[in-house]
Parts: sequence; C-alpha cells; structure tokens
Amino acid sequence: MGKVCVIIPTYNNGKTIADIVTRVHAITPDIIVVNDGSTDHTHTALHQLPFIIHRIEYGVNRGKGYALKQGFRMALALGYDYAITIDSDGQHFPEDIPLLLREHEAHPEALIVGVRQLTADSTQRRNTFANRFSNFWFTVQTLRHVADTQSGYRLYPLRRVSRRWIFSSRYEAELSLLVVAAWMDVAIRSVNVRVYYPPQAERVTHFRPAVDFTRISLLNTALCLGSLFFYLSKLIVYNGPRAVYKKLFHR
Repeated sequence: MGKVCVIIPTYNNGKTIADIVTRVHAITPDIIVVNDGSTDHTHTALHQLPFIIHRIEYGVNRGKGYALKQGFRMALALGYDYAITIDSDGQHFPEDIPLLLREHEAHPEALIVGVRQLTADSTQRRNTFANRFSNFWFTVQTLRHVADTQSGYRLYPLRRVSRRWIFSSRYEAELSLLVVAAWMDVAIRSVNVRVYYPPQAERVTHFRPAVDFTRISLLNTALCLGSLFFYLSKLIVYNGPRAVYKKLFHR
C-alpha cells in the first residue's frame, strides 16, 4: 500500500478543529490541515497543538473546492499516493479511518466513499432528502449508484484523480470530482461510517440555501450536458451502444 495522508479542510471550526486533528493524529501523523481563511480562533488552535502537522493557511476564504486543491497539491509534493479527506466540524469520526483503509487494501486503485448513516433526527432527515436528490442526479450523469454522493469523508487515489476535475471552488466541488472520476473509469467503492450532528445551538454551517442551491443546480445542468456530450458518446464510441444498456439495466 502506498503512502496515505489525511487532509482536513477547515473554515471557522475553531471549537472542533483541535479535537479532530488530535483524534486523527492518534491514528496517523500524516496530516495536512488547510485553513481556508478562517476568521475565528482556528489559527491559534492549530498552532497550539502539541505535535507537528503540515499546514496551509491563507487569509481569505476561498471555498472547500479550493482548499481541497491546495491539500491535494501539497500531498503530491510530499510524496503521498492517497489522501483521506475528513471534515473538521465533528460530524465525521476519525476513528472510522481504518474502515476506509481496510477497503482501500482490498481495492487499492478505487476512490472510497464513506457512506453516512443518516437516520436519526430532523436535521439528518433533511440531509437524507438532499442526499437522495444528489444521488439521483449522480446516477443520471454517470449510470452508476453511490449511496452518499455528498459525503466529504473519502479516500482518493491521488495519481488517478486530477485537481482539474474540481470545477467549483465551493463545497459542491466534491460532487463534480466524484462525477468526473466515474466518467474517467475510476472505480468507486463505499464503506459505512458513523455521523454525528451536534445540538442545533452548537452547529456551525456555511450553507446558504438560495445561493448554494442555485450553484448546485447550475453544476448539475453542466454535468448533465457533459454526460450527454462526453460520457455517453465515449461509451458508445469505445464500447458500443450495448455498454450503455448494460450500465442502465445490469448495474
């Protein structure tokens, strides 16, 4: 197995970032934190950690897509072959990293998606609806099924996934990355992981319903056009019309 690091993009998660990084460090010291222009005490929390990690910090918030690009770039420069991405708001359990690594050992060239179990409270039910909506369009665009296309808990094979596949600087970039990976015939595997949503008063969200829903809708429109003019054409040219039929009805 090649070298694996953990990339943690963060924006104004000063209350949780030290705990998340410390729990990841208990599993692996190979950590890259990307401080995406935080304006709270995230910078101070990172500098007070009692161990050394790789840090990328810049003064203006550029979005999760941009942060991931910077993390991938540093990971490759440091000689890592694979990167696990985990959110810094506390919803992901760092203790589930071995689950992704176990699936990676069995499928070393695959992109591994941590599938969250969204069933508990009303917030999770709202996320379940949004996730099903995203999953539907992912299947339309790729003729594949992934149970949690919105999960940011993933393991990427860095040599097979290009930063150029990230079309947006914001958080919907993870969807475009997953879609283009499917178009480029990267195997996608899933593993169940836990999820935690803190009480409403403690939650930190950067989702802007009107603006971000518009961005997601525009991205899905572009991806559907890409699927029609690139992916389906590619399948037909290289594999014949039967390949499309098999993907539709024999998944």
